[in-house]
Amino acid sequence: MSDRSAEWDKYLLGSVLFISLLIGGGTASGLYTDTLIEVLAIISAAAVLSRPSGQRPHHSVVWLLALAAALVILQIVPLPASMFDGLRPDLLLADSSLVGETRFRFVSLGVGRTIECLLYLVAVAAFFLSVLRLRTEQIQALLPFFFMGVICNGLAAAIQYSLSDDIAIKGLLPFTINAGLFANRNHFAALLFVSIPFVVYHGLFRGNLLSGLLGLVTLLLLLLAAGSRAGVLIGLAITVLSVVFLSARSRASGWGTLLIFIGLSVYTISAWTKIDVDAIDPAFGRGEFARTTIDGIKENWAAGVGFGNFQKAYQIYEKEGMIFKQFVNHAHNEYLEIAFEGGVLAILLMAFYLVLLIVSFARIRRDPHQKAAFLSVSFLLIHSLVDYPLRTAALAMTFAYMNAIIFHKGFADRSRQKSEMIEVDHNGDKLLVPIGHSS
Repeated sequence: MSDRSAEWDKYLLGSVLFISLLIGGGTASGLYTDTLIEVLAIISAAAVLSRPSGQRPHHSVVWLLALAAALVILQIVPLPASMFDGLRPDLLLADSSLVGETRFRFVSLGVGRTIECLLYLVAVAAFFLSVLRLRTEQIQALLPFFFMGVICNGLAAAIQYSLSDDIAIKGLLPFTINAGLFANRNHFAALLFVSIPFVVYHGLFRGNLLSGLLGLVTLLLLLLAAGSRAGVLIGLAITVLSVVFLSARSRASGWGTLLIFIGLSVYTISAWTKIDVDAIDPAFGRGEFARTTIDGIKENWAAGVGFGNFQKAYQIYEKEGMIFKQFVNHAHNEYLEIAFEGGVLAILLMAFYLVLLIVSFARIRRDPHQKAAFLSVSFLLIHSLVDYPLRTAALAMTFAYMNAIIFHKGFADRSRQKSEMIEVDHNGDKLLVPIGHSS
């Protein structure tokens, strides 16, 4: 692939990532902004994937994506109605998913919603595969696009919090903006804390310690202002781990690390005052959502209820005493919701991905960029235990970008090449030359 084509690919995919962070913060279904992001991602990926490239993804990753797409497609394929006898409750069988007089039935309780999820998956997977096709330096060049998206969200949040207590913005996007450019303040907080490892990497390894410190302080202050309990705690933990995990091989001075830890101490005190334990309702909340979802999983473990149909199926298992004006639209646990919607096959695919992620850790230990991405993905997965961040296009595209960094083969090849080089003094200049050619 020519250098000019690589530059175009970088700007094309970087623009998709930036636009996703600007308009992809909604959580409702059927948003035209999400559709626009999906179209842009698929078209951009088609342009990148159509060109020859020396980069090839791991076969296991390709198999994972193929199996995930096959599972979603299976849910919208008409199957004999007799196959569902005993696989799901009679109440869920009494739906309108019969096809003609031939007594066929869909796995999905709502085919339209599952097709919408399929397009979402295809767009995210296409973006992920297209980033894998870039060279390592081109992937690193996508980081400024990500930072620009985070900065725009941070500026929007700063303006909101400085104007008044009522920070909701209506009419600008097809969803109400409540924090940054997101509909959900917890998802805005997730974007902030997944940015922290890259800010630390930017400061320690790219020679920008001062700007990295300023960026880190700004992110932590915005997390406090957002008021997300999980975001505050995860932000603190990911900052500590980023500094410890990444600084081991950096050339930054000890004074810089000391200043960071002093700042963390002040932030810890502020975070403690932000969390009010008495405000947490033990009787009705995420624990109840999880228990009800698990009840649904037990009765639909074989096939699930169809991706995108959580809300429709959840109401059947909801206890009478837990029905209020506000309805439950998500399980607030990504793993339970995927298991409810996709059944045992979805559980196996999640386990397959987690195994691939753990195995990749042994391969990325030498590269700080990949280590930063690993930290961000890990904490986003942890946050998914109490929320649904990947249901927003902005965080889904960010997740795809970070996974592409983790699973890209080029970083390991570059580290191997460096390990085969030695540093020699040539007329006062330090040069890296292959072993055996130092004479």
